[in-house]
Amino acid sequence: MRKPAMREILLGAGRASANNRRPGGAPRARSFVLAACAAGLALLLFAPAGPANAASAQKPPAQAWSFDGVFGVFDRADLRRGLIVFRQVCSNCHSLNLVAYRHLAGADFSADEIGAIAATVEVSDGPNDQGEMFQRPGRPSDKFKAPFANENAARAANNGAYPPDLSLMIKARKGGANYVYSLLAGYKDPPAGFQLMEGMSYNAYFPGQQIAMAAPLNEGSVDYPDGTKASVEQMAKDVATFLAWTAEPEMEARKRLGLKVLLFLLVLTGMLFALKRMIWSDLH
Repeated sequence: MRKPAMREILLGAGRASANNRRPGGAPRARSFVLAACAAGLALLLFAPAGPANAASAQKPPAQAWSFDGVFGVFDRADLRRGLIVFRQVCSNCHSLNLVAYRHLAGADFSADEIGAIAATVEVSDGPNDQGEMFQRPGRPSDKFKAPFANENAARAANNGAYPPDLSLMIKARKGGANYVYSLLAGYKDPPAGFQLMEGMSYNAYFPGQQIAMAAPLNEGSVDYPDGTKASVEQMAKDVATFLAWTAEPEMEARKRLGLKVLLFLLVLTGMLFALKRMIWSDLH
């Protein structure tokens, strides 16, 4: 018996499909698809903008940071001033749960300085021999003390808004240190015609340009021991540098290791090239 050719099989399948198709089915399907696409396009073009789309955040301008680039390091004076700003201003609402006081040694704080900073807070410890919790001065091994016992307490004290933890904030926000600096220094009066909701502050760098946090920095909010003028821009720069360090305390060691690896690979490449030329020299 002759086997059916492939062409005959395909023609037969096509005829069967055509016989099973209802008259007018394909035109109706195409019309439905076109109508759905037109309706979706109309919604995208003419739908009213919601509050979130009413005003987009401005792109934070780039700042000059000491830790930028392959050879960048954290400016130690900026770190010390940034710690002062955090402790006196930011720590009233924000936590630093992933950083312990002993980690300040990586920012060139001495053991005595770390112990004195930790001892300024009271932390809960225990239980003691009687099974009760008690308060004691902080130790270098303790994490930075959080301002609130839990999230509910934080929201209750901030009109329902939850102040985020700042340990990794520089890495968590697009723009990094530039965003944090611009946000802290970007509080202004809203432009004419801008509808500001009750309890919100205008900030051009925050999504929607409305933020529940009032301006945290004011001229002279802190006193710098080194005599630096505590302007809003200076305090914003210092605390942004400090938060960049809390997010990547290993950055300087990582960069040093990377340079060593690159140097090693460069030397190794030269040695392998010289070895290749020596091995194949008799054949050229």
